[in-house]
Amino acid sequence: MLHPALAHFAISLPILSLVLGAAYLYKPSEVMSKVSSRFFVFAALFIIAAFFSGKHDGSEVYALLSSDGKKLLIQHKDFGLYIAIAMGIAALVKFFGCIKKNFKVEIVSVILVAIVAGGVLYQGKMGGELTYTYGAHVKGYSDGMDCLEEMAEMEDDE
Repeated sequence: MLHPALAHFAISLPILSLVLGAAYLYKPSEVMSKVSSRFFVFAALFIIAAFFSGKHDGSEVYALLSSDGKKLLIQHKDFGLYIAIAMGIAALVKFFGCIKKNFKVEIVSVILVAIVAGGVLYQGKMGGELTYTYGAHVKGYSDGMDCLEEMAEMEDDE
C-alpha cells in the first residue's frame, strides 16, 4: 500500500508549486523561476507515481467494493490519469518557459497548475470517500462484506 503515502505528496506538491509559481509571478527572478520549475517537475513525478500505485492498489480492492464504490473507484482512476497528464503538461510548459526565459509562458504554466491543484483537491476528496465511506483498504471494514450484502439483496429481489 504505497498509494496513501504517495497521494499525500501528490496533493501537497501541486499546491506548493502553485504558491511558488505565484510568488515568482509576484516578484520575477531567475532563481525563483528555477526553483518553481523544479517543484512543478517533482509534483508531476509524484502525481504519476501516485497514479500507478493507485492503479495497483485499486485492482486489489475493486472486487471487495459495492457497486457504488466500484463506480467511484473507476472515476477516481480516470480523473487521476487526467490530472497526471495535465500536471505533466504544466511542468513541461513551465520548464520550457524557464529555459527560454519567457515570462508569458510561465504565466500559462501557473494558470495550468492552479487548475491541477483544484483537481487534486477534488481527487483527494474522492480518495477519502473511497476509504472512509466504502472502506477501500480498511481492514475489518469492507473485506468484501458490501459485495456479499449487495448480492444477497439482488437474490432477494429475484
